[in-house]
Amino acid sequence: MSQTPATLLTMMRAKPPLVQCITNYVAMNIAANVLLAAGASPAMVSDVEEAGEFARIAGALTVNIGTLSPPFVSGMRAAIECAQEAGTPWVLDPVACPATTYRRDVSTELVARKPAIIRANASETLYLAGKDSRGQGVDGRDSVAAAEEGARWLALQTGGVVAVTGAVDFVTDGTRAARVGGGSPFMPMNTALGCSLTGLCGAYAAVAEDSFDATITALAHFAVAGSRAHEGAPGPGSFAVRFLDALHAVTAKALEAETNIQRIEAGLA
Repeated sequence: MSQTPATLLTMMRAKPPLVQCITNYVAMNIAANVLLAAGASPAMVSDVEEAGEFARIAGALTVNIGTLSPPFVSGMRAAIECAQEAGTPWVLDPVACPATTYRRDVSTELVARKPAIIRANASETLYLAGKDSRGQGVDGRDSVAAAEEGARWLALQTGGVVAVTGAVDFVTDGTRAARVGGGSPFMPMNTALGCSLTGLCGAYAAVAEDSFDATITALAHFAVAGSRAHEGAPGPGSFAVRFLDALHAVTAKALEAETNIQRIEAGLA
C-alpha cells in the first residue's frame, strides 16, 4: 500500500533522517537550509577520505554533478559503493550532463550504478535516455512532456524512479507515473532550488518504503511551499526567504489538502 505525502512528512519530522549531500559549491548553503527547514538533517560530506564511511551511517545519499572535479568524482564513487553495500538509497542529480565530454562520461557511469532516484530537468532526462535534447549548460530547453517517454525508459533501465521537474513535474518508475503541479514561476529564478529538491528526495527516500512515494512527496512538499511562498512575493529575492519559511510551515494536514497530484494509469499519457 502506498504511503501518503502526509504520512511521510510526519515520519520524516518525527525522526529527521541524516542526508549525505555531495553537491556543487553553488548549492551547498541553500540545499542545507532547505533540508533543515523541511525537517531533515543535512551533511555536506564529499571527500573520498570519509565519504564512503559516512555513507554507511547516513539515511540517504544524494549526488549532484554540478561542479565536477576528479576529487569530487572519487568521493561520489566511494559514497555510492558504500551506500549500496549498506542498503542505503541514493539519488542522482545529473546537472548539465550533456554539456561536456567529462559530464557525459561521469553521468553515464553514475546512471549505470543504478540510483534509487534520478531527479533531472527535461533536457537532462532526454540525454540520459539517448534522445535529442535542446539543453544549454544547466538550462533545460525541453518541455517535461517531451521527456516523459524517455523517463519511463530510463526508469526501467535503472530499476529506479525518474523525476522530471518543471512547471508540472512528472514521476515514474517505468510502470507507475504521476504528475505533480504547483510551485511558483520564481522558483527557476533562484539558484540551486532544483539541486535542493534532490536533497529533499533523499530525505524522504530515507524514511519511505517505496522510492516512488518518496519522490512524489518531495515534489509535493516543494510545490505546496512554492505556491504558498509566491503569494505576496513581489520578486524572486523575497520569494527565496518566504520559500524557506513555507517549507517549514507546511503541515501534514496542509500537504494532504493542498497537493496537486495526478496519478496516471500504466502506459497512458
